[in-house]
Amino acid sequence: MWAEFKKFAIQGNVLDLAVAVVIGAAFGKIVTSLVDNIIMPLVGVLLGGKSFEKLTYPVGDTAIEYGVFIQSIVDFFIIAISIFLFIKILGGLKRKKEEEVVEEKTEVTPEVELLAEIRDLLKK
Repeated sequence: MWAEFKKFAIQGNVLDLAVAVVIGAAFGKIVTSLVDNIIMPLVGVLLGGKSFEKLTYPVGDTAIEYGVFIQSIVDFFIIAISIFLFIKILGGLKRKKEEEVVEEKTEVTPEVELLAEIRDLLKK
């Protein structure tokens, strides 16, 4: 059983997933900092100095803090857009690299050309 677990844990997919989680957490911190320290202050200026996080609605002895909820929604959309763009850029770079590999493989040697001509002549 230990050998099976070790084989599973050492497979590339598990290690790739672990790396992705760590990088994703770090990327999330960067985007959260972007939202909290750059974007939301600018939105606050556009709204006349108001902050989403301070928006509340009093109900009896308590207050419903709907501003924190709005802030969380804005954070989610910015993080989602950032991750989408990051994956899109990585996908483009990966496709470009794959195209270069395909172009390198498409070079035909003279022997292959000769064999292709012989094949075509035999078909006729």
